[in-house]
Amino acid sequence: MQNSTRNSKVRRIIATCALLKAKFGKPENWVVDSPLSDNPLDSLVAVILSQNTSDKNSWPAFQALKKKFPNWEQLLNADTAIIAKTIRSGGLANIKAKRIKSVLGEIKQKRGKLDLSFLSQLPTVEAREFLLSLNGVGPKSAAVVLNFSFNRATFPVDTHVYRVSQRLGLIPANVSREKAHELMDELVPDKEKRSYHVNLIRLGRKICIARNPRCSQCPLKKHCNYYKEVYSPQQRNGSGS
Repeated sequence: MQNSTRNSKVRRIIATCALLKAKFGKPENWVVDSPLSDNPLDSLVAVILSQNTSDKNSWPAFQALKKKFPNWEQLLNADTAIIAKTIRSGGLANIKAKRIKSVLGEIKQKRGKLDLSFLSQLPTVEAREFLLSLNGVGPKSAAVVLNFSFNRATFPVDTHVYRVSQRLGLIPANVSREKAHELMDELVPDKEKRSYHVNLIRLGRKICIARNPRCSQCPLKKHCNYYKEVYSPQQRNGSGS
């Protein structure tokens, strides 16, 4: 990425981050509507439960799981069918039950115990590599755990962040999710990574929705390629929604 293009995008991120804070506030230790624990195992299980579903569904599933299994060692020794039944409200219960049990099993196998606190002693790159070595843990999940449990400057890209970042013109339309993490992590200033992540999700859920985005309500429209190239011409031609 050429320096002039990169600098332009960074300036756009700083401007849109400020506008999002004015609209939604400055998030602290929260992922949209659900607080993540500073316990990294809790955060890892919670983010696996959040895959392909909303916080409205995944957070009650996480609470039910913690009630059923007060510690993760108990879950590791439980039948997968019982785990799936406990998290049914979170969607894709059978898949997520197997994934959670598998990830916890890998951690114990590699470390000798169910504990991720050792990651605090590692450089961010090495900590990320360990998390990504766990089957079923992708770039988003690793970035969430590192940011919210270890206060590391990582930028998670979920489906909403991916869509909004493309519409803003921060990443190419055809970029892969993995590459999107790399690009956005480099572009977003470290001190804004948590705030920008959470508020882009809020924008994506409330305004910049997948179909028929509510561009006229968007606080970022003057910075948005989609608004300038797609929505505004439609409005001028009288064909916009």
